[in-house]
Amino acid sequence: MKTEVFDDKVSLAKAAALQAAMAIRQAIARKGSARIIAATGTSQIEFLAALTRVPDVDWHKVELFHLDEYIGIPIEHPSSFRKYLLERLIQKTGIEKYHLLDGEANPEDVCRKVGRALIAAPVDVAFVGIGENGHLAFNDPPADFETEDSYLIVALDEACRWQQVNEGWFSTLSEVPEKALSMSVRQILKSNEIICVVPDARKAQAVRLCFEGQISPMAPASILRDHPNVTVFLDRDSGQLLSREFISTS
Repeated sequence: MKTEVFDDKVSLAKAAALQAAMAIRQAIARKGSARIIAATGTSQIEFLAALTRVPDVDWHKVELFHLDEYIGIPIEHPSSFRKYLLERLIQKTGIEKYHLLDGEANPEDVCRKVGRALIAAPVDVAFVGIGENGHLAFNDPPADFETEDSYLIVALDEACRWQQVNEGWFSTLSEVPEKALSMSVRQILKSNEIICVVPDARKAQAVRLCFEGQISPMAPASILRDHPNVTVFLDRDSGQLLSREFISTS
């Protein structure tokens, strides 16, 4: 795992976007198309904005998969991750082939349908973040490190739900759904490359726990250390608690 720390979230986003675009171009050059997984949330906003501005990416040859979504949230809701991806990535790039998780449909059916499409071929690159509780996608601690299911119905813990309130996606804790659809940990790890984007000081404790502590379901994103091709992009705020030997400053 390679960990880089940048001066601020803007330079972090630009660097991550360039690496993501390179991974997409290389996949298209190699086999004519690219399959990607995109994360959502506050931490990904600058990164996705930078990625959509990178030139010479043939987005018409990109197939997009959705990482997670709340159960019971309509697509028109300001906090809908489907809405987020449509507005911040799909509509800006012209991606034509995408698989969104419908939080209003039958959850088991959605997991099966999108899961079948996902496992049809390898994923070239996954974009992920890390939650304040160390979650990876919506796999809150203790995360399931064993299941081979592509997507899961998960219960959101209180720390995760409070994060959504504090980031402004919901007004009160009672508004935040208690369940969600999430790509499983093992499925994320099947991606050929993983780009992990984690800005902001509020993520510093989780970053240290996941990257300097034990690899454990109690720190779900710690499992990224078992993947052979991961780059973690931090800013100085999110990386402030890491020991120097764990980082290469950019």
